[in-house]
Amino acid sequence: MADKYNAESAETLANNAQALPIAKATHIYEQLLQLFPTAAKFWKQYVEAQMAVNNDDAVKQIFSRCLLNCLQVPLWQCYIRFIRKVNFQKGAEGQEETIKAFEFMLNYVGVDIASGPVWVEYISFLKSLPLQPVHEQEESYQMTIIRNVYQRAIITPTHQIEQLWKDYENFENSVSRQLAKGLIYEYQPKYNSARAVYRERKKYFDEIDWNMLAVPPTGSNKEEMQWMAWKRLLSFEKGNPQRMDIPSSNKQVTFTYEQCLMYMYHYPDIWYDYATWHVNGGSIDAAVKVFQRSLKALPDSEMLRYAYAELEESRGAIQAAKEIHESVLGDGDNTTALTHIQFIRFLRRTEGVEAAKKYFLDARKSSTCSYHVYVAYASVAFCLDNDPKMAHNVFEDGFKCFMHEPVYILEYADFLTGLNDDRNIRALFERALSSLPPEKSVEVWKRFVQFEQTYGNPASMLKVEQRRKKAFGEDATSALESSLQDVVSRYSFMDLCPCSSNDLDHLSRREWLAKNLNKKVDLSIIPSGTTLTDKASAANISNMSSKVVYLDTSKMLVYDPKQNPGTGAGTNAFDEILKATPPALVAFLANLPTVYGPTPNVDIVLSICLQNDLPMGQSGKIGIQSQLPGGPAPATSELSGSNHYGKRKELDRQEDDDATSLQSQPPPRDAFRIRQFLKARANSTSQTGSVSCGSALSGDLSGSTSR
Repeated sequence: MADKYNAESAETLANNAQALPIAKATHIYEQLLQLFPTAAKFWKQYVEAQMAVNNDDAVKQIFSRCLLNCLQVPLWQCYIRFIRKVNFQKGAEGQEETIKAFEFMLNYVGVDIASGPVWVEYISFLKSLPLQPVHEQEESYQMTIIRNVYQRAIITPTHQIEQLWKDYENFENSVSRQLAKGLIYEYQPKYNSARAVYRERKKYFDEIDWNMLAVPPTGSNKEEMQWMAWKRLLSFEKGNPQRMDIPSSNKQVTFTYEQCLMYMYHYPDIWYDYATWHVNGGSIDAAVKVFQRSLKALPDSEMLRYAYAELEESRGAIQAAKEIHESVLGDGDNTTALTHIQFIRFLRRTEGVEAAKKYFLDARKSSTCSYHVYVAYASVAFCLDNDPKMAHNVFEDGFKCFMHEPVYILEYADFLTGLNDDRNIRALFERALSSLPPEKSVEVWKRFVQFEQTYGNPASMLKVEQRRKKAFGEDATSALESSLQDVVSRYSFMDLCPCSSNDLDHLSRREWLAKNLNKKVDLSIIPSGTTLTDKASAANISNMSSKVVYLDTSKMLVYDPKQNPGTGAGTNAFDEILKATPPALVAFLANLPTVYGPTPNVDIVLSICLQNDLPMGQSGKIGIQSQLPGGPAPATSELSGSNHYGKRKELDRQEDDDATSLQSQPPPRDAFRIRQFLKARANSTSQTGSVSCGSALSGDLSGSTSR
């Protein structure tokens, strides 16, 4: 799948196709567009290659396949170029067809933030048409059309909105200054609102990668960031920031969803959100069309199929919903237990008891029928059909096939509990435990004990508890003994216990010690009081398996800080790393500054690493030997303003060794290291002095430290 949808390979293939004759490139383009049907740039390359050889029929066919599914301005501009070329020599009829093509384009992509050039081109085309002679008191028909287009353009948030407003002002003033004043006053607030929305919308658009190809989600960070960017943009558009009327706002949201699906084509949640938005708006037919498109994009998505079937069923289209369920079932080879269950439930809701029963009798013969199907149909018969006898027969029939499934046995036991059939419940447990291996019988024994503790008498409780202990390998003497934990388990209910949490912890520790009396154990590993704060869990400790898997400590090494560092495996590994490290890298690591406070930005640290001059070999004091790109590093006396170090006492000289080393290092060349440099100087300077860093760094920065 990853190779099939490899974006880099697809880009390379498309670039290679551009250099081939169209006859050879056609197969490549068709192959790419089969994998990436919403890649507008591939469609654009394909159609331009056909236009270059004047293959008008092929161009029309390509546009009919891609335009409505790829709402991207460059592709639609290519469409307008083709329409204008075809109608160039057809006179008035051709001009009328071109105007219709412009309106068709603006109806689909006119609300795009990048549609400014389209509006400009349309207006320029209208202005280029010859004016018709009219009465001097009347405006020409062309002027009316141009004004209408301008007024639509200046309230559409696009990159060119400010330029369009200036052009509109000039246009109105050129026609009539008196009329222009009123029209400009009327549209100024609308323009201001559109411009404000444009600035907000642009923030969301800038987060989106418009060159991304639609590939199945892989969970990469880039994909998740793009998903979040689209979600934020959709949320913004749904808020109707421009305060438009409902139809216009819905058109904007629809356009945004369509653009989103060009890049999130393989994301079922986007398709579902789009359809749900239509449903919430009352556009059920539009939601149905979205679901139909989603199943073409993701034919293997059961989630979308069930969501689509749910929509059809909710509006009363039962036959359509049934066809969708049948499509999920397939030909039987790929049918799963879940599809059987959902179809049984659907038939019970829509066609009644007999239809569901008939399908169940057929489904149980299938190789894909698991115990889940029996449990589901028994629940339908018991809860919906009010037929406990049928449900009991289903469970009993399933027990013959799934007696080795603990989950099925527990479901059967729950059903019998609901019927208050204690005799058959005990019989069920006995039959199941006689056939289940010990490793699979833990939960069944637990449920059997709980049943006796809840509904049995003291004699039956003790008997089942003893049998359970024997089943898990305890000797006869231990099995006959009863612990206080058993009493807690018997007399607890839900999260209520006859003792405190501390008592439960105490009992659990004592029980653990009792099981390890003959073993040498470290008392520090005994379960502490913090391990059993849940009363409900602690109350059921006696129901757990007595088999304990002990940690093999024979190969564990005891840590001793006094031992020779060379004997530790970790120390040896670190020493080997140090031995293999080049001297220049060791010197570089020693030259790194000490960081106080929060961890620095990784990008800044990498910048420091790239700017650092590594010495060619080891030296006693790296900072003194290092040089700046423009020459040797300034001496200590040059940095401090005067040389006081030779006059100090021996004690002061020892204290200032570190300060000298810091001052001798090459000054940094970025803001982060400058701050570290000045901080180290401030901490290490023991006398009042001045530091001039401007000449050593860039000539623009200077500072002083004083005490």
